[in-house]
Amino acid sequence: MKHVSRPVTLAAMTAAGLLMGMTAAPSAMAATGTPAPECVEYYQSWRYTDVHNGCSDTVSVTVEYTDGQWAPCRTIEPGGRATFSGYGTNGNYVTGLRTCDPVSGA
Repeated sequence: MKHVSRPVTLAAMTAAGLLMGMTAAPSAMAATGTPAPECVEYYQSWRYTDVHNGCSDTVSVTVEYTDGQWAPCRTIEPGGRATFSGYGTNGNYVTGLRTCDPVSGA
């Protein structure tokens, strides 16, 4: 295994963090910052994240991931389901659900 100096590693990690921050912006714009109601639940696997609306009202939600990956805003009717990306082979797990506005994307 090749050894890389600390300054080079630190610089690479900083650059990767900055790039991840840029890719996280659409996700941050889609979420209102309000956690989804507790009656909206998710079940994740490596390939898909299934979201179920157990509420009596229609909700619009997006999924937050550990790496800030963008997720669409989806409107789910009471008792309905929506499918989002899963955590994949890199372990990009869901950290929570947020409400969103499907019209403006914010």
